[in-house]
Amino acid sequence: MNVYLIKTEKDYNQALERLEVIFDAKKGSPEGDELELLGILIEQYENEYFPIDLQPN
Repeated sequence: MNVYLIKTEKDYNQALERLEVIFDAKKGSPEGDELELLGILIEQYENEYFPIDLQPN
């Protein structure tokens, strides 16, 4: 498992591609752990760079 912080759009796209590959990994397996960690990192990146404003205009 080689997981790194997502700092650029390229990192983000690579993380999404890897997520697709291991999407059905079993929980508790090495790939399952990687899936969980990638999900957290992707969510953090999206919250910072693609925020969703839920406030009505």
